[in-house]
Parts: sequence; C-alpha cells; structure tokens
Amino acid sequence: MPAPTTTTQTPDRTDAELAAARREAERAAAEAREAVATALRTVVTGDVDTSTRRRAEYSTDASNYRVVPDVVVFPRSTDEVVRALDVLRELKVPVTARGAGTSVAGNSVGTGVVLDFSKHLGAVLEVDPDAGTAVVEPGTIMSTLQKAAAPHGLRFGPDPSTQNRATLGGMIGNNACGPHAVAYGRTADNVVELDVVDGRGRRFTAGAGDPTFAAVPGLAELVRENLALIRTEFGRFGRQVSGYSLEHLLPENGSDLAKALVGTEGTLVTVLGATLRLVPTPSAPTLVVLGYPDMPAAADDVPALLSHDPLAIEGLDARLVDVVRRANGDASVPPLPYGAGWLMIEVGGATQEQALERAELIVEMSSAISSEILPAGPAATAMWQIRADGAGLAGRTPAGEQAWPGWEDSAVPPERLGDYLRDLEALMGRYGVDGLPYGHFGDGCVHLRIDLPLETSGSVLRTFMLEAAELVAKYGGSLSGEHGDGRARSELLPLMYSPEAIALMEKFKALFDPEDVLNPGVVVRPRGVDDDLRRPAAQAVPSRSGVGARGLAGPTPLRGIAKKAGYAGFSFAHDHHDMTTAVHRCVGVGKCRADTSGSGGFMCPSYRATKDEKDVTRGRARVLQEAVNGTLVGGLTAPEVHESLDLCLSCKACSSDCPAGVDMAQYKSEVLYRTYKGKLRPVDHYALGWLPRWARLAGTMPRFLNRVLRVRPIAKAVLWAGGMDTRRQVPEFAEVPFRTWWRRGAATHGVPGLALGQEPGRPVSPGGRPRVVLWTDSFSDTLSPSVPQAAVRVLTAAGYDVVVPDKQACCGLTWISTGQLDGARKRLSSLLSVLGPYAVNGIPILGLEPSCTAVLRSDLLDLFPDDPRAHAVAGATRTLAELLTSPDTAPSADSGWSMPDLSDLTAVVQPHCHQHSVMGFAADEALLRSAGATIRVLAGCCGLAGNFGMQRGHYDVSVAVAENALLPALRSRGDGEAFVADGFSCRTQALQLEGVEGKALVEILAERLPTAK
Repeated sequence: MPAPTTTTQTPDRTDAELAAARREAERAAAEAREAVATALRTVVTGDVDTSTRRRAEYSTDASNYRVVPDVVVFPRSTDEVVRALDVLRELKVPVTARGAGTSVAGNSVGTGVVLDFSKHLGAVLEVDPDAGTAVVEPGTIMSTLQKAAAPHGLRFGPDPSTQNRATLGGMIGNNACGPHAVAYGRTADNVVELDVVDGRGRRFTAGAGDPTFAAVPGLAELVRENLALIRTEFGRFGRQVSGYSLEHLLPENGSDLAKALVGTEGTLVTVLGATLRLVPTPSAPTLVVLGYPDMPAAADDVPALLSHDPLAIEGLDARLVDVVRRANGDASVPPLPYGAGWLMIEVGGATQEQALERAELIVEMSSAISSEILPAGPAATAMWQIRADGAGLAGRTPAGEQAWPGWEDSAVPPERLGDYLRDLEALMGRYGVDGLPYGHFGDGCVHLRIDLPLETSGSVLRTFMLEAAELVAKYGGSLSGEHGDGRARSELLPLMYSPEAIALMEKFKALFDPEDVLNPGVVVRPRGVDDDLRRPAAQAVPSRSGVGARGLAGPTPLRGIAKKAGYAGFSFAHDHHDMTTAVHRCVGVGKCRADTSGSGGFMCPSYRATKDEKDVTRGRARVLQEAVNGTLVGGLTAPEVHESLDLCLSCKACSSDCPAGVDMAQYKSEVLYRTYKGKLRPVDHYALGWLPRWARLAGTMPRFLNRVLRVRPIAKAVLWAGGMDTRRQVPEFAEVPFRTWWRRGAATHGVPGLALGQEPGRPVSPGGRPRVVLWTDSFSDTLSPSVPQAAVRVLTAAGYDVVVPDKQACCGLTWISTGQLDGARKRLSSLLSVLGPYAVNGIPILGLEPSCTAVLRSDLLDLFPDDPRAHAVAGATRTLAELLTSPDTAPSADSGWSMPDLSDLTAVVQPHCHQHSVMGFAADEALLRSAGATIRVLAGCCGLAGNFGMQRGHYDVSVAVAENALLPALRSRGDGEAFVADGFSCRTQALQLEGVEGKALVEILAERLPTAK
C-alpha cells in the first residue's frame, strides 16, 4: 500500500485562485474522459458519449446513490463489448454493465465507463421448445423473452415486478426472483450456461459439471480448501442472495460455475449472452386470497401452506392497498376478504377443477379469518394488479412522505418470517419511520421502502441499516433476497458472514478480477452505505438565472404551491428547495421505460420512438436533478436541460402513470418560463403559444385565409416563418365559429337556455330543466365548431338547459405548454371570472376539448391553489361521458332521455393523452360499450400533442410516435370502421398523416339522436 500523502491547505488563496484551480481540475478531467472515449471509438461503432447530459442521465439508477460516470457506451455487438473491455482493462478504467438501470441497491452505477446493453443487445437469439431453453443477449427485456416463449407453451420462471423493462443481464447480475420463485426458483436456478468475459480478459462459457473449473485457474483449489466453510455459511436457505453464492460450486451441487456467477453484480464477469431454462406455462392458475388480522399473522401461516406446492405466495398490507386505492381510485381495488393483511396464493393444476381443489384445501388448512377463491380471469388479474401497482407506489408512505430503498429486500427463512416482521416493525417504531411492507412471503422475502430523512444527511440511514442488518442476521436471514447488495448493503456483509467467509469472497473475486475494475465498491472492498448518496448531496442552491424555483412537493406534484410569497412574476414554482424535492420524486423505478409493444402505452411517447434514456421521464428527471444541484448541469436554464426536454410532448401521462407522480409537462413549462422570462422567445412560442389569439383574428376573414393557405407554397412559407415544420398543413379556420353561430341563431335552434350574458342563478332553470354550461374552448370555437354544435343537440335532447357564457373563457393551454405562465395565469384569471359564478352555484361545466378540460381539472388548481373559484370550477368541470353517466349530473328519469343506439358503430377510438392522465377514459369507454358500440381503444399518444408535432425539428419523432398505435390501427380498419377522437390534435394527426377524418364522441351521439336529420 502506498504511503499516505499529506495535503497542505493554503489559507490565503483568493476566490479567483480557487476558481482557477477548479477550472484546471475540470479541464484535466475532461481531457482524461476524452482520451478514454477516443480509445473506445477505435473499437466501438455504437455511441461513445462523454456529454454532461448523458453522464447526468446515467449518474444513478433506482437506488439512493449517485455516481457520475466519465463515459457511457452503447455497444452494437458482443464483439464490440469484448473489444471495449480490452481497451478499458489496459487503461485500468472501471467499468459497470447496465441494463434498464432499475437496480434499487446501486448495482448499476459506477465511475469510469458504463456499458449500456439495453439499446442494441436485446435479442432473443433462440427458443428451443424441445430442450426447453432460450438463448438471449444481455439487454433482452424479460417480457420480450416471455412473448417469444409463449407460443411454445413456455415461460421463464422468475418474474420480478419490473419484468416489462428489466433486462435478463440485470436479472442475472442481481439473481432476481419475483412472485413465482416459490415454484420456479431464482434466476440462478434457471441459468444453464453463461457466455462471459472476466476482469482478466478471458472469455469462456460457464456451465455445470466440471469440478476442475478449467476456465478459471485456482478456483478448484479454492473450493476444495474451503468445503466446510462453504457448506455451513452459504446457501442456508433459498433467498440467501447477499454475498457470492458459492454453494453452487460444491460437487454435490454440480460444480455449477454458471449459477455461482449469477448474483455477482458484474463484479467478476461481464455477461455477453445466456442460455436459460424455460418452464411450462401453468394451464389453470387459480388465486386464493386469505385475510388475516395483520401482516405478521399472515406470515405465520406461510410454512404450513408451502406444503401444498403453490406457484406463488405474496403478502399484502392494508396500508399498501389503501395507497393503491388513493392513487388509482376505488375501482382499482376489488373487494378483499376481511382483514388488515393478506396472502395471495396462486395454485395450478392440469385442469381448472384440480386447481380449485388445491385452492379449497389451502383455505381449509389455513388459519385465515376470511378467504376468497378467484379462478383465472378479470378478478384475479385485478388482484395481481394491486401487487404490481404497489411495487411502484410503495415509494410513498401512507402520509405521502418520500420512502427510500436500502432496506427494501431483506429475507429470512419462511418459518421465522412472522417474528422477523414484528421485530422489524418495532425497529421502525423506535426510529419514528414508516413504510409499506409487502413481498414474496413464500420465500421469506420482504420489500419495504422507508421514509428515512435523507434530505440532508445519511446518518440515520446508516444507523438504521446497521441495526436492521443485525436483526436479519439474528433470524438467520439475508440482507438481500433478490436485489443484490450493491452500494446499499455490501458494507453490511460482515454482520451476516464470518471473517473467514468474507475473506473467501475476496479470494473468489481476485481469481476473476484482480485489478478490481469490474463494478468496484460492490460486494468486495465496498463503499459505505452512506457514501455517494444522491439526495443529501442535492442541497438547494440559488438559481443561476436569479429566479427561484417553487414548491413541487406534496401528494400531487404541484398542488397547493402557487402562492407568490413576494415573488415578482408568476410560475409553477418559486422556492428552489421545493423544486429540488419535486425533481427528486423520481427514484428511478423505470416504469416509463416499460416495454408496451403490442399493448400500447401513454407514458413517454418519445422514448417509444427513440429508445434513448434522454427521452424517458427518468432520464429527464436525472438531468433536472443535476440542474437543481448545480454541480454537473449549470441550472435549469442550461442547454443540457433544454436538450433533455426538447422531445417531451407534454402529454402529462407521467403525472398519472409514474408511481412517483412526476409531472414532466409542468417541469418543462417551468423550465421554459425561467429561461425566457423577460427575453425574446423562439418564434414558435408566439405562433403556437398564442394560437387562440391568432384563431380569433382569423375568424374575421376565415374564407380568405383558408383560400390563401390552400396554396401550398404560401402555406409552407407561413409554417417556416412561424417555426413550424413545412411538411405540416395549416388547419382550416371555421367560416362560422361556434360562438358566432350561437349568437346568430340560438333562439331558432330549439335550445331553451339562458340568454347570452345572463347572470347565473340556480342549477335548475325556472322550467325545471337542469342547467349545464357549455364551455367552448378556443379550439372548439374556431377550428371545430361542429363539436359544440353537436353538444348543443345532445344536451338539449338529454333535457338540459344549455348555457353559453357571453364572454370567451380561454384556459391558456398553449401558453402553459410553451412556458408563458404569466400569460396563462392572466387568461385563467379571466376564465375564473366567467365560469366561477356558475361553478359556485352548482352548475356543471361541460368541457369538449380534453386538453383544455384537463387544464381546468389540474393546472388551474396548481396555479390558483387558494382561490375558491378555482376549486369550484375544477369540481364542476365534466367530460361529456361523465356528465351523462355521473349520478349527480346524469339526465333525470323523467327527462325522456335514452342513450342513442350505437350498435351500428364499429370504431377505432383514440383517447387524448391529457384525458388519460387527468380525467381518465373509463367513463367514455363504458358509455360506448353500454350503448352497443364495438370499439378498439388505443393506448398510446397520437404524436401531435398540441404544439409539439407542429414545431420544426419534431416532425419525424411525431410520426414515429403515431406509428406506435394510431397509424397501424387506422391502416387496419375494416370497411365502415369509424375513427373517434375527442382531441383536436388527435383528429388532425390522423387526417394529415393517414387522410382519415375523425369525429368526437358527441358528434357520434348527435348523429344518432332520434330527431337528427
């Protein structure tokens, strides 16, 4: 070991000298990074990226830790991986292999170089149904393998909750398990062979049956000399995942080097490929739900139930169920048996009858206080969805506090699980912390995120983890049951293993990686549990723009935080500390990266098109975290932030689909606001951000403008001048806007209602008909007047008095999406003066354009949290389907209304992203189906997303997003199959890209009214 060096502090260095020293250090570090990158580019054709933005994106995973890499590499082949490793080994540069980056223990972050296998190395190379095996590349998403194996009646056994984004390489690294490990074992139990390169540069195939371990000189001797130690300390129970699983090297266990390398977290070898065992898919799975007084009581029952060969035994706590219910609505939680803790037990059988017999036997043998048996079907699926949603929502405590990983993966022998849970709850009580326990109780594995105070220090984390590790060791358990040790638990291994076992693991590591270049700081010679923590290092710093950021904390990201507090100007935020809290809500679970191919998905539509971490909510959040930190990215106005947010469509899907509730659309608005406050903006901010203003102006001469803009060269010139893509078309302006139509002929339309400008009064008109305010947003008024006209006919037929306020009420949507928040507030303030009196008098407000309706239901409250009119308007605003079907607003029984018969309608239906995210589409879908329509409801953004698809530079991505769901569905329509979309942007995208005209739901209903001509 080299002699320690002494650093002498010079007390008289000036600020200028210190700044110069920092600049010199940064310059030297940049040169070193570029030297490594240059060497890698000679052997790798994939991207080799040293940019600040990219390094920020890969600085953390789903854990508490932040380690900024020097270079991120995206190899295109396994040969490129081998060549890159050769270069890095020669340069003695640390390397960390990474898949989806969903590690909650800090296994996939590191200094030096990060190799991302997920972008180019994700193929299933072979499925052999006869042998029951599959060969995969390390970046293969687990759900991709399941889809490839399913036609053969096969599946990969382990199935963690992250299976639709987790890669097989990452699962091999961590020895992942999932609910069905009770039946199928851990990843290690399902690995046949591994194609690997070790830290010495040796490439070999690791398998079983060779007690000489010829590929690794010295390994046979190490095993032979430590047989007793391995037999007594390793592999004591099924979920002993912490440390290295040396028990697989024993001769009685088949001298299986492949299985021993599983769970080594990239510290010994880099996996290039794997041959995996597949198992038959259960033919008749049946779910048993057992209720208990509490979670420990449920755990006490597990050992007796394991004798019935269950496929899974999962534990659920009432607190977790309540969090799911609050987050996703009452409909998301089916009726549960009585109790405060539950076991979900899946059993199989050759037939449904056999499975039911097993289920009934389990109920009979259990000590549960209540039970329910659910055959495969919607009810069982809904129960499993609670478990799946809970895995993400457990990041918040019942009180809404941020809960952190670290002690989220402990495991004990199942027969000791109940007592362990009681002691663990007592430990949390002593620390005054809370969390939502759940897990794989059949294996004794407990998942639990805890609201430890990480905002300023890791000291409480450290002391809690030390006591928790001592507790799990007392019960003969493992620090980790499937997530690996990583940076979170490696330092604690001496509390679980003897000094001799720790020394043996160090020798094992040295045989493969003597220079410690593979994922250093993990398992052997570990970093401390409180080293490199992300949140304590993210203290708020003053904004470089001089504009503070404002509170984005709370159960809803921006709810109740729009007070000015002396801040000149208006934004979604004005306190930088709370801005820091907001962006750190993203803990990296990676649901935004989920593979939704075949089923669609709304969240992160640009990522669906590019498959680049830059374009996913998590990657953007990481850059924002570095921006508010200020140490890597220079503030929220930095170019890295704008590059990261450029392809964000502001679809708001993350606000509902992200388990942490990140609302990237609002963050983007805030960034744009700060960047351009008081400055000249990009021209498209004026052209598209002020669209309602231009549309009203166009309404003075619509025929002339439409005629002129049909001349393509002129239209292209206008588009180019407005910062828009010239491949787009300018939508036609209505020759007669709706409000003009209403003023001209309301009395002749057979519409009983208030005269324009009449003050609102009672919810019911003097004639006894309930009143409804028909709010005509700018899009419906000037671009699609047929939609509000149809609404007038439907509402009148349904027995409502239609109220159209005299004054226009703009929601400021386009101002919000372009970050012109002062302008948005001005328009919303005016809107409140128009719609507020109706709302406070209990008169419902019908919104027609989903994106505008969503502003009234969400952004309005965030921008005016203390204005009672805002809460009244948000509470009164309804979609058409909500209005017609909600008990408090539906047509009365004596109105004579009956829903039009839609049995002749077969349609492709495109929900608007903002409706999906804010209001939900369930009411619309239920209305269509109950009326007899045959529909295909798409799950995915249309790609236009307001101004995004019109802006120059976004066209190709906009089209690629549309190819995820919309365009293929339109091309595959049958004869006479309609296209239904309430969103103006959705209809515009379909028309411009595929020539398909769409109709809003209200137009469909109006056409089928008995009096419709």
